[in-house]
Amino acid sequence: MTVTTPQNLPQEVKIQLLLTGGHQYTIYLKSDAPLLQLLAKTLLSKHQKTANSTLFQIPLAEGHSALCFPSEHLVGMVTEPPIYLQHLQPQDSQSNIKTYTPPTATIDNLESRYLLIENFLTNSDTEQLLNYVLQRKSDFVPTTTSTKAENYRRSLVLHSFPKFQELIVNRIKEIFPDVLNKLSIPAFSIAEIESQLTAHNDNNFYKIHNDNGSPDTTSRVLTYVYYFYREPKAFAGGNLIIYDSKLKGKHYVKADTFKTVEPKNNSIVFFLSRYMHEVLPVTCPYQYFADSRFTINGWIRRTD
Repeated sequence: MTVTTPQNLPQEVKIQLLLTGGHQYTIYLKSDAPLLQLLAKTLLSKHQKTANSTLFQIPLAEGHSALCFPSEHLVGMVTEPPIYLQHLQPQDSQSNIKTYTPPTATIDNLESRYLLIENFLTNSDTEQLLNYVLQRKSDFVPTTTSTKAENYRRSLVLHSFPKFQELIVNRIKEIFPDVLNKLSIPAFSIAEIESQLTAHNDNNFYKIHNDNGSPDTTSRVLTYVYYFYREPKAFAGGNLIIYDSKLKGKHYVKADTFKTVEPKNNSIVFFLSRYMHEVLPVTCPYQYFADSRFTINGWIRRTD
């Protein structure tokens, strides 16, 4: 299912959400925003009587407040300019979203699951991001770990990239309800979405760790990794390994089984921050910075 405007070009759309009980709220989205796609998909699925419940949590007032409602309360939308829904064949409608989730009967807290979304940004945004990174090469610094362990993590990081940090955070907020729904995670309020820009080059890696195991990271619920790189791809390796868990006493520890996520240009993966995971070594024969495995990675924190 796609959303198009009369000119078929991305533009800002004024959207009046019509909810049960006569409630109305106005928001503004780009016509190619994932949240608009999700709202339109919800209406279409209700019309076809195939709807599944989703909790919408839409940021308002630049993130200072939020509009929350279950999808079954959405009864219509009024848009300026008008938008039109084009329903694709079922095999195409979810082609850019891949979820690994155990069968419903076996879902528990021990087997890891993740959500992978391809074509996350527009081609233009991805191209601008890559050009920006190459211009900022001299601003990257070596990464460290909170434990200061030696030879545990090897890569370069850029901590400040305001324009693209805002872009990635806003995109994540738009699809956040659907991410929770697909990963079967109870809804929570976002306190902060952290982000950093990382470059992995030849023989770079990150050994087994989790992302919320210290006192200052306990509020991290979800980890995300957005992949991008220059094509044709000039590196190999760098797969993300997400381990299943097992209980040892009252604590979750790493199991021997795992899932593997291969870096794919312009894709993003989400998984629980408590999962043990690692980045396997990267091979980059010519060692050019521009040939690196680039990511914007970060964490979604809950309010305490």
